[in-house]
Amino acid sequence: MKILILTLGSHGDVQPYVALGRGLQAAGHAVSVCTSEHFAGFVTDHGLDYRYMNNGFIDLLASMEGRAALEGMQSLFGTFKVMATLVPKVGPLQAQVQQDAWQAAQAVRPDLIVFHPKLAGAVDIADALDVPAIMAPLFPQYVPTTEFPAVGLPDWPLGDGYRRFTYRFVHFLGKRIGGGPLRTWRRQNRLGRRPAELGLFTDGNGQAIPVLHGYSPQISPTPKDWPATAMTMGAWTLPHAPDWTPPPALVEFLAAGPPLVYVGFGSMAGRKPARVTAIVLEALRQSGRRGLFASGWGGLAAQALPPEVLAIKQAPHDWLFPQVAAVVHHGGAGTTAAGLRAGRPTIICPFFGDQPFWGRRVHAIGAGPPPIPQKQLSAERLAAAIVAATTDPDIAAAAEAVGLRLRAERGVESTVDWIERWMSLRTTGSS
Repeated sequence: MKILILTLGSHGDVQPYVALGRGLQAAGHAVSVCTSEHFAGFVTDHGLDYRYMNNGFIDLLASMEGRAALEGMQSLFGTFKVMATLVPKVGPLQAQVQQDAWQAAQAVRPDLIVFHPKLAGAVDIADALDVPAIMAPLFPQYVPTTEFPAVGLPDWPLGDGYRRFTYRFVHFLGKRIGGGPLRTWRRQNRLGRRPAELGLFTDGNGQAIPVLHGYSPQISPTPKDWPATAMTMGAWTLPHAPDWTPPPALVEFLAAGPPLVYVGFGSMAGRKPARVTAIVLEALRQSGRRGLFASGWGGLAAQALPPEVLAIKQAPHDWLFPQVAAVVHHGGAGTTAAGLRAGRPTIICPFFGDQPFWGRRVHAIGAGPPPIPQKQLSAERLAAAIVAATTDPDIAAAAEAVGLRLRAERGVESTVDWIERWMSLRTTGSS
C-alpha cells in the first residue's frame, strides 16, 4: 500500500508523523511524507520518501512578525487581532501549500492519505484522486464533545452548549481562512465545485472520515460522546537514532551533581528570549537547582551562564528526560508526552494553542504543578513550581505512575494495525 502523509508546522508537527510513517513502512508499506522543505533532511534521515512543500509557514513563524503574532495569541482577543493581521498573508501561503501537496499526491498516487488538520484541503486531494483519507490530529480540537471546549478556546463554565459551540467556531474559522485558497486551487486545477458532502469528517460520498488522535488517553481520556470514527490511539513517538552519541560536555554535566531541571521552549521563542532566560536563571538560583537549557530553534537565548547551568542545542528527549529531576517547557504535545513517558514531574509555561490544555491536563493527573502562562511567568512563580515539582512526593509518584502506563503503550503499532484493518475492510467492501 502506498501512503502519503501530509503535515505542516514546527518540528512538533512533523516528528509524530515521521514516527507513524516509520511504523507503516516497517509493516511493509511505501510511505511518503510531504512537509516543509525545512524538514526534508529529517524525513530522509529516518528512511522515508520526502515530497516537497514550500517553507512559507516556517519562515513566517521564525520572523519577528510571526513571533509577535504567537505572543499575541495568548488571549481570545489577541487571537482575533492576530488573525485580522495575518490572514491576508496566510491565504497565499495556504494556496501554495495546497498546490505543493497536490503535486506530491499526483506524483505518489497513494492508496491512502493521512493528514494533519492544518491541511484541511487534503480531503479535496483525496476526493480528486478517489482514495480514502484519515485525519490525524495531535490534540482534541475538531471532534465536538461536551466534556471540554475546543483546544485553544477558553474553558468557561458555560455548560454543554458553549462547549459544542467552540467546535463549530473552530470549523467556521477554518472555512473562513482556508475556503478562499481552496476554491482558487480547485478552479486552477479544473476540479469543479466542492461536493456538498465533502468536509473534514466526510468524503465526497458522504462516508465518515476516521479521526485518529496521536496522543495518549492516559493524559487526556477519550471523550465518552465522541462518535465511533474518532479515537485516541496513543502518542506516535520516535526513538533516537541508535548511533547517536551525547556530547561529552553533556555527559559530564549530568554526572557532576544531583539531577537537574531541563528547560526548553521548542519553537516558541517570542521576541524577547533573553528576558525569559533571565527569569529562568533566577528561578533556578532561587530553587537551588542545576539547570539544562535547550537553546535550539526558537529556544532560550544562549548567554553567559553560571557554572550550575549548561546550554545545549538539543538532545533526544527519550535519552535525556529519564536523567533529569523535572522538565519545564512550553507544553507542546510531543514534549509533554516525552516528559511524562520518562516519569518526570512536568512544569508547563504555555504560550497559546493546545499548550494551556496540556498544562491543565498535566496538573489534573497530578504529574505537575499548575501551568504558568508565559504572560504571568516570573522568577518567583517558576521557582515555586520547580521546588514543588522536585520535592512533592505526590507529584513524583503521579508522574512515575503515568510514566509506567505511557511506556507500556504502543501508539504507532496500534495505529498501524487500525489503518491496515480499516483499509482491508474497505477493499473487501465490508465497511
